[in-house]
Parts: sequence; structure tokens; C-alpha cells
Amino acid sequence: MAGIFLGQATMTAPAQALYDVDTADSGYVWNVSRLWAYQPETVDRLFELMSAAFKPSGLSFRQRGILVAAAASALGDSYCSLAWGGKLANATEPDLAASVLRGTDDELNEQERAMAAWARKVVTDPNSTTPTDVQALRDAGLNDEQIFAITTFVALRVAFSTVNDALGAHPDPQLVANLPKEVVDAVTFGRPASPAEP
Repeated sequence: MAGIFLGQATMTAPAQALYDVDTADSGYVWNVSRLWAYQPETVDRLFELMSAAFKPSGLSFRQRGILVAAAASALGDSYCSLAWGGKLANATEPDLAASVLRGTDDELNEQERAMAAWARKVVTDPNSTTPTDVQALRDAGLNDEQIFAITTFVALRVAFSTVNDALGAHPDPQLVANLPKEVVDAVTFGRPASPAEP
């Protein structure tokens, strides 16, 4: 199937529900949903876990977007980078979102810069973290409960991205077509968008 490496999943009621949400929200079925149609209950639980992990942080949607964009781009996941780069651009500005995707973090405040740097380190080399890294988060205003929350959230996002990337989920052409140019230009890594259907 175009857009993923696996064939069409057996259509079950939960898989159809996944497709129906996409169609209602976006007007098309996302490639990532075609992939997770193999285990729609698993992706539902994974997103429930992500939400449960992030909620105790008390942080904003903007901060959540920074974490996801920083983590996804560090992992080289073009799909989540584009999707969350677009969400972050809508919540802030396209240039800010692009800077997080590029790793320059222009326009972020001190706390947001610390969070983005932490997310990248968690993704790329979690065994390299030190007490100094954690202290930098505290110095930026995060308490230990928040630090645990964002770390767990990022780790769960990595699990989601890893399944998508390993099984060939290409970004949807419709997604890319509706994103700010700054976001699209910043994502120079990962899988390209799947071809648009005729």
C-alpha cells in the first residue's frame, strides 16, 4: 500500500473508527492511521498514556508542541515533525516552529530552550544525561514532577514514531500541502511525502 510498507489491515470496527476520526477532522485518512489500523486499540492506549504522562506537567500546548517538534526532528521523523511543526506554527508562528525543527530554538524563552534541549538528549542519547542536565531544567523553572512528566511523554512519543518510521509511514501529501513553507523547508530529513493519489 502506498504510504506504508504493510498491506491493507483487516477492517474492524475500531479501525473504521480511526478512519472516521481522520475523515471528520482532516477530510482524508492519514497514512499513520492506515498503519495503526492493525492495532487501533494499542494506539488509543498509547495516546491515553501520552496524555496521562504529560498532564501532571501542567505545561501549555505550546510547550507540548516544542517537546514533540524537538524530539521528532532529533529522531529524524519527518511525519511527526511536519504534523507537530504545523500545530506549533498554528499556536505560535511558522518561524518559531521551523527553528525548533532545525534545532536553533530562535524565539524560545529560557525554559522552552531547556525543554527542547532535554527532549533532543532523551531521544538521541539518554545514557549521556547527567545531574547537571536535570539541574538545568530546575534552574529554568521546572520541578522534579514536571521533569519526570516531560521525560516520560517524550519517551512515549519516541515509541510511537519508531513504529511509524520502521513500517514506512510516509507523510501525507495533503498534510504537507497545508503547512507553512517555513515548516516544510525545515524538515530535510526522514521519509518524503507519499505521492498524491490521482
